[in-house]
Amino acid sequence: MEEIEIMSWLTLDALKKKANVVETVGNLQTGHSMSIFCIIEDDYLELCYSDSAANYLRRYEDREEFDLALEQRKEETGEAPYEEEEPAYEEDYEEEEEEELDVEDEADSY
Repeated sequence: MEEIEIMSWLTLDALKKKANVVETVGNLQTGHSMSIFCIIEDDYLELCYSDSAANYLRRYEDREEFDLALEQRKEETGEAPYEEEEPAYEEDYEEEEEEELDVEDEADSY
């Protein structure tokens, strides 16, 4: 990954116009930064607009590094998809329920 500090949003806007935008992460209306992940020819780029820190352009070596950075940025901004996990107690509850049924069946047979 290579990174260059960019002084002007106009420069980032000019690059964005020529690029194929893959995804935008963040929002300057609700946060302090916005990253635009895009591709220009064979270059995988991240254009980072910031109202509280330096703006920058990042160039990634390949698609894998680009996708990893995109996912990391989503996690940082809270835009990553929430992975639902089933609570562990449901399995325990089902096992207890089965045991209770077995005990009741045994009691009925006496």
